[in-house]
Amino acid sequence: MAERFESTLADGLLQMQLPAAPDAVTQCGRFYEYLQEQNRVMNLTAISGEEESARLHFLDCAALLQAVDFSGKRVIDVGTGAGFPGMPLKLLGPRFSLLLLDSQQKRIDFLQRACALLQLEEIECVHARAEEAAQYREQFDLAVSRAVARLSVLSELCLPFVRPGGLFLSMKGPGAAEEAEEAAHAIQTLGGTLRGIYDYDIPGTDTRHCAVLIEKTAPTPKAYPRRFAKIQKSPL
Repeated sequence: MAERFESTLADGLLQMQLPAAPDAVTQCGRFYEYLQEQNRVMNLTAISGEEESARLHFLDCAALLQAVDFSGKRVIDVGTGAGFPGMPLKLLGPRFSLLLLDSQQKRIDFLQRACALLQLEEIECVHARAEEAAQYREQFDLAVSRAVARLSVLSELCLPFVRPGGLFLSMKGPGAAEEAEEAAHAIQTLGGTLRGIYDYDIPGTDTRHCAVLIEKTAPTPKAYPRRFAKIQKSPL
């Protein structure tokens, strides 16, 4: 049993004033244990240990629940990897539908098994590259991403999924304001408007992270997203 993980997570949520049912924390513990088990053979995450995982994975992602109301929304997690931020949001947040999107089949296979283990509802795991998943264009109220790409690149990959009036939330480190300024042209070109940067501290650490909030104020032009090689070579 991941007792230290669950205790660290529960204490952190209390400090963040994020209410979570005991069974939600227990479900996170089950997901953590399965992640660690599979990580031994699949290299899903570099973060290990009960306290580190609770703080740097789960509490970090849960902070998005303070920034935006997820209740009843249709959400896509772009480049979800091992399920972050999507899985902690699903387990700890209000009821909403979630699509986990990733370009690696092994990660999607892992997430499908995890969702079955946890008996999660209103969740879909899809293997596809973001720039090639045109069937989901402008279908979501919220897009979230914890990917490491620059915001100018992420905006082209994520904003096309968001319906006009929805939001794209990009998880970033302390250099978020600089990235947002750099990405201003890309955001505008893709139909977005910067609505703010939400700063937060991760309980039990000296780490401060940010969520860049971009509102979809107009449809994304049909020319975007481009092929990924083009996006990387010539960011907007």
